[in-house]
Amino acid sequence: MEEKEVKQTLNDIRNMMSKSSRFQSISGYSIILVGLLAAVATMMSAVVLGVENNFPSSEKMQQYAIMDTTTRTRYIALIGMVLFAVSLLTVFAFAVLKSKKNQLRFVLDKRMCQMLLDFFIPLVAGGALSIALVMQQHYGLTSSIMLIFYGLALINCSHYTYPILRYLGYAELLLGLIDCFLVSHALLCWFLGFSVLHIIFGIIYVILFDRKKA
Repeated sequence: MEEKEVKQTLNDIRNMMSKSSRFQSISGYSIILVGLLAAVATMMSAVVLGVENNFPSSEKMQQYAIMDTTTRTRYIALIGMVLFAVSLLTVFAFAVLKSKKNQLRFVLDKRMCQMLLDFFIPLVAGGALSIALVMQQHYGLTSSIMLIFYGLALINCSHYTYPILRYLGYAELLLGLIDCFLVSHALLCWFLGFSVLHIIFGIIYVILFDRKKA
């Protein structure tokens, strides 16, 4: 009987240590919502890209056509930035609500700061590279770079939270690499990565973690 009690105590200690060293406030519902927001952003981008150029083939008209393409790309970039900002706010808001509900501490301590740093370093690098390519009118691999660096960001910070985020990162990274060879289907890959994968992994996250007691 004493041996069973000792084992149970050790298991309880391990669980407590695991909880204290793991950022548990991420909500699966926020991951799903980010996927739905990405779906809306994809539809808006498709509408922008779906406007055809009807310019004559003269040099002057071709210059206007290039300007029009650049303008559309800027609109898509703006949509992406708004999506990113709203997604961050969504994840943060749901994390605070989940912390209060499960009576967890939500503080910007050293560990959380390190997690955010590990997440944002690849993300900022990928964003800067994407902006540089757009500014030079190299649009082909932009979505691939976004998916690849986002996947690396998730992998980089996944050891601070539940491992399932690492697998989401692997999936984003793989899809980004595939997208490199499917430039004509860039928007579709972007939709699959930022919308479909988020919704699928968000549902799995809710089933595995959000429905359990923290």
